[in-house]
Amino acid sequence: MSNYIKMINHLEILELKKIRECVDYYIDQVNTGNLSLVDALYEMTTKEIQLRQDRAINACVKTANFPFLKTVEDYDFSFQAIVNKKQILDFLTFRFVEKKENIIFYGSPGVGKTHLATSIGMACAQNRNSTYFISFPSLIAQLKNAYYENRLESRLKFFAKYRVLIIDEIGYLPMDNEAANLFFQLIARRYEKTSTILTTNTPFSQWPEIFGNPVLTNAILDRLLHHSHVISIKGPSYRTRGIELESNDRIKD
Repeated sequence: MSNYIKMINHLEILELKKIRECVDYYIDQVNTGNLSLVDALYEMTTKEIQLRQDRAINACVKTANFPFLKTVEDYDFSFQAIVNKKQILDFLTFRFVEKKENIIFYGSPGVGKTHLATSIGMACAQNRNSTYFISFPSLIAQLKNAYYENRLESRLKFFAKYRVLIIDEIGYLPMDNEAANLFFQLIARRYEKTSTILTTNTPFSQWPEIFGNPVLTNAILDRLLHHSHVISIKGPSYRTRGIELESNDRIKD
């Protein structure tokens, strides 16, 4: 068996897939004098490192549980002119993650709160920050089930461990006192340790109606709003934009 075949076998055993894929090309480049051996080895190992980095990034995005894959570039800032694009882009520097700050998107349904929260979360995941997305009703349901099954501690640790936790749709359904207490426990664990991104369609003044406990609600808001960026989006709904455009066309006709 030639050393070439042995080398190919070694590359496969070591799972150096990118080097295995391009090794013949670089052997030819070295043999023809187009590249030195050192340059060929450098380029091959660079490609292998990039492949592994891409895999790690894809794994982070995959495990983040995003409802869809959208970026900030996909967001129509011209449609929602009230949104400060520079502020959103600054979030993509991840300063808020390093400073353990929260982001809260507030606005009526359809203005793009979830889109922005997800796109920031995707950027965080791609930058190797552990990130997880979950809707508020699902979060409460999981915490309640864990509580009834005597595994609340492990579930709280699961949600508390992420550097960025995205909680979507706070305010659509009222919560009982037990749910409010469970949510408070999670927020208290994350307070000043990690970053939380929230979306809500309900003004903070009405949160006591959601949780049914003004004292506990104030404790939750106190921790969420401290070190927090609140982005209020008061604009038209993306979901009805097509309907409005169609109606306008009919009027013109």
